[in-house]
Amino acid sequence: MNREVYTRLVDEAATFVANRIADAPTPEVAIILGSGLGGLVDHIDKQTVIPYSTIPGFKQSTAVGHKGNLIAGTLGSRRVLAMQGRFHYYEGYTMQEVTLPVRVMSRIGITTLFVSNAAGAVNPEYRIGDMMVIDDHINFMPNPLIGPNLDSFGTRFPDMTEAYSPRLRQIANREAVGMGLSLRHGVYVAVTGPTYETPAEYRMYRAVGGDAVGMSTVPEVIVARHCGIEVFGLSVITNQANDLGTDCHNDGNDVVQAANAAADRMTTLVSNMINNCK
Repeated sequence: MNREVYTRLVDEAATFVANRIADAPTPEVAIILGSGLGGLVDHIDKQTVIPYSTIPGFKQSTAVGHKGNLIAGTLGSRRVLAMQGRFHYYEGYTMQEVTLPVRVMSRIGITTLFVSNAAGAVNPEYRIGDMMVIDDHINFMPNPLIGPNLDSFGTRFPDMTEAYSPRLRQIANREAVGMGLSLRHGVYVAVTGPTYETPAEYRMYRAVGGDAVGMSTVPEVIVARHCGIEVFGLSVITNQANDLGTDCHNDGNDVVQAANAAADRMTTLVSNMINNCK
């Protein structure tokens, strides 16, 4: 899809969403409800639910637990826009399609984005159920900015020195202390999937500085930063690296169960952050 056609599609989708939520103040905060944050929807008041199937250019998420709705409403004192499920590169979508919702968010005035995911521990000190604030990432996916630059969104060569907002990470630490919650901080390694990693790959990711590995998030973060959106990322550790090739296997159902087990803590943390990050 060429630049002009894609930009028109983004604008069409943004206009559609803006018209659906025109009776309320424009949201400034968006949340991509990946693994561990699905329950946050229950805390959003005055909801307007927009199925992805009705929004121009939006695809349908096939991942388990990703319901496929865009939800506008109020979370505490803040007006928010929440994606109930994301699109993954491994589902067969292009990077343009995966990241189109972030472009739409930018067009309707979103200035802050919260993203969550399930991740496998690469750091041997991590345990299932830990929550890791993403301080940085290493990207093994195709970069979503490849191709002609979308000048109306951002510069050709966006800086990624602070891809994940230091301000929001400090707020996370402060809120966690108030909750009596222990947070990890680390580097998220993004891979295409859908296969889980081999023992040799786990060893490589650890050697290059990774703490956790997953199959999402980074394309959305890159595009958000291209658009000038402030980003906070949070991973729930749902499985541990099997880097010795022993009789220990990764299982998708176990990953979902581990993410669900951490859902209440993640939901409370992110809700508190959103209400205190003005």
